[in-house]
Amino acid sequence: MTNLVFTQYYTACLSQASYLIGDRASGLAAVVDPRRDIGAYLADAEALGLRIEWVLETHVHADFLSGHLELAEATGAVIGYGSAAEVDFPVHRLADRRRISLGEVDLEVLHTPGHTPESICLVVREHAEDPEPYGVLTGDTLFLGDVGRPDLLSATGWTARELAISLYRSTRRLLELPDSTRVFPGHGAGSACGKNLSTATSGTLGEQRRTNYALAPMTERQFVRAVCAGQPTAPNYFAYAAGRNREARPVFDENDPVPEVPVADGAVLLDTRDPAAFAAGHLPESINVGLDGRYAEIAGTVLDAEHDIVLVCEPENAVESRNRLARIGFDRVRGFTRPRPVVTATRLTPTELSHLLPDRQVVDVRTPAEVATHGTIPGALLIPLPELVSRLCELGTDRPTVLFCAGGYRSSVAASTLRTHGFLDTTDLLGGFTAWAAAGLPTDQPSPA
Repeated sequence: MTNLVFTQYYTACLSQASYLIGDRASGLAAVVDPRRDIGAYLADAEALGLRIEWVLETHVHADFLSGHLELAEATGAVIGYGSAAEVDFPVHRLADRRRISLGEVDLEVLHTPGHTPESICLVVREHAEDPEPYGVLTGDTLFLGDVGRPDLLSATGWTARELAISLYRSTRRLLELPDSTRVFPGHGAGSACGKNLSTATSGTLGEQRRTNYALAPMTERQFVRAVCAGQPTAPNYFAYAAGRNREARPVFDENDPVPEVPVADGAVLLDTRDPAAFAAGHLPESINVGLDGRYAEIAGTVLDAEHDIVLVCEPENAVESRNRLARIGFDRVRGFTRPRPVVTATRLTPTELSHLLPDRQVVDVRTPAEVATHGTIPGALLIPLPELVSRLCELGTDRPTVLFCAGGYRSSVAASTLRTHGFLDTTDLLGGFTAWAAAGLPTDQPSPA
């Protein structure tokens, strides 16, 4: 029986993976890229008789607020980053090829800059002397089907080209590992940290060598061009979360109760119910981001982290709603208030919308990749949801507006957001473009790029 303990924790609403690695014989463990609500790691470590001695970060994350400070306070563990990391709290700076012993289980640090300058990967061996690794934790350097995007640090002076060149060299370094090496990435499909991520949450290096476009034989120049092209618009909160991940910020307690409060002037009302319940009746000036979807990511796309938030939800959903916002660093939740059906929202069926065209301002809030793959409604203006608030000037507040996405989740977010910005006659498409196409209604196919 192996002494290796290896557990992946996959947070589907953020497409984010974290890991608990330990040695049963020594009782020592490390947690890699933890989310901020740390209860699962603590409970599992206790059940397995493990002591968490290390909190290892593959890089300074932008898509979620990491739980390194929470875990360090709860366990006394040392926080480890690649030696190029620039953070405002005490860390152990990990040199390239540094070995971290958890007993027989061994972790080897590989410097793999590219997604960020300080990015590292961690090679896991069941025994330090094993020539063939158990696996490699690749963070945001290598995904299944893609590599980490190199364009998120332009505001800090790093060009996408500079980081892409580093990423090319880092990925080729990973290819020196045996093909049988298991690959455990930091993200899966749906993450905005890449553009072509697989739905799988683990694979092998050999599979990636054969199927990942970014690992195909090519020159550095070809790689830079391929990786930099077609990256999706990053959610608006990414820069904010990256900044907070560098700070010595207050720790978060996921078990704190969420108080019931009255609606407060100046606070954003965030209704976390599904779009159908929201449309049937809600508080005026509230924004609908359903808890059942990519809740935190979408909320971080349309809300400002510096604004106070009052959750509109049933009491039993208040803690989860608050905790999932905390995962992206949105900590200014005053409390919750119960839903009240004061106003309703109109949702048009595809047939109803087809009879109203072209007298409506129609906005497609899907990604360019979705539009390129599936087409769009004739005459629709493409404004991806992450760009909506910054592009309001392109829309007329006095024109009846219809928004749509793939199925109706993001369009409810978009329509409710527009209403808070003075768009009075705003509806969304029930069932989204999927329902429109299924009804056999006309579509426009974009011209090939």
